[in-house]
Amino acid sequence: MFIPGEIISIATFPGVIVHEFAHMFFCKLRKVAVFDACYFRVGNPAGYVVHESTENFYDTFLISMGPFFVNTLLCLLICLPAYMPIKFFELTHPLSYFLIWLGVSIGMHAIPSNQDANNIYNQATIHAGRGNLLAILSFPIVGIIYVFNVLRFVWGDLLYGIAIGIGIPSLLFG
Repeated sequence: MFIPGEIISIATFPGVIVHEFAHMFFCKLRKVAVFDACYFRVGNPAGYVVHESTENFYDTFLISMGPFFVNTLLCLLICLPAYMPIKFFELTHPLSYFLIWLGVSIGMHAIPSNQDANNIYNQATIHAGRGNLLAILSFPIVGIIYVFNVLRFVWGDLLYGIAIGIGIPSLLFG
C-alpha cells in the first residue's frame, strides 16, 4: 500500500523531530557550526540541519549517524516501560499504546538519510586511505544505510521501529 511521505511524516512527526535534534546535538557536541535547522515541516525533506563542512571524519560520522544512535535508544527506552504492563499484567491502558506509538515513530526515523550516507562515504574514502579504522568500517555501514533507505518503500523503516520498540522487549521479557 502506497501512502505519501508527507502523511507518514505527519503521523510520525516525533521521530522526525528527534532525528533532526540528534543531528543538532552532535553538531553542538563536536562544535560544528549550524547555519539553519528545521525540526519538522510538511514536505520533502520533513526536516533538516544545515551545518558547516568538516574534515574531521569522527565529526562527520557522529553527526551523520547521530539519529541512528539517539532514535534507536529512545525508541527502546520509551517502548520498554509501555510494553511491560501490556505483556505481564494485561493492562491495556491508552498511555501504554501512546508510548508504543511514540517510541516506534521515533524508531522509524533512526535510519540516516542518503545524504548522511554520502557525507560519511565521501569522508571515508579520504580517511580510509590514511588507515582510519572507523573510516574503513564505515563502507559497509554506508551500504546498509542505502539498502534501508530503499526498503522504506516497503515499510522497512516501520519494521525497524517495531523490531526495536516491540521486538527487543519481547525477546528480553518474552
